Amino acid sequence: MAGKRLDKVNELMKREISAYIQKAYDWNGTIVSVLDVEITEDLKEGRVWVGVVGRMAPAQVIEKLSKNRGDIQRAVSKRVILRNTPKLTFKHDDSARRGVALVNLLDDIEQNLPKAPRLPEGESDPEI
Repeated sequence: MAGKRLDKVNELMKREISAYIQKAYDWNGTIVSVLDVEITEDLKEGRVWVGVVGRMAPAQVIEKLSKNRGDIQRAVSKRVILRNTPKLTFKHDDSARRGVALVNLLDDIEQNLPKAPRLPEGESDPEI
């Protein structure tokens, strides 16, 4: 049962942190998105995984979020009432960038592979 509750807390924290950092900070042409939140079972600590696309370097975004951690925690604690307010740690998640690179690689492979000859209609591959 604790797993389902923790999943709900993680999702609620993700939504509230994301909404707050979008409203409270100017990201100078950079898209900053909260991709995941992992709160410990005792609700004392939480890792916030952040995706960054745009002008600012991921390290700059993480530094800004970490510097303003107290403000973010206070704002979120007013909207999400928990026994403890988790101490947040911000981490960069580059899975979106890796995903785009993987799709591009697969497209490149598909375009450069020799095409198998087509069998006349009605014939089947003898190796199958």
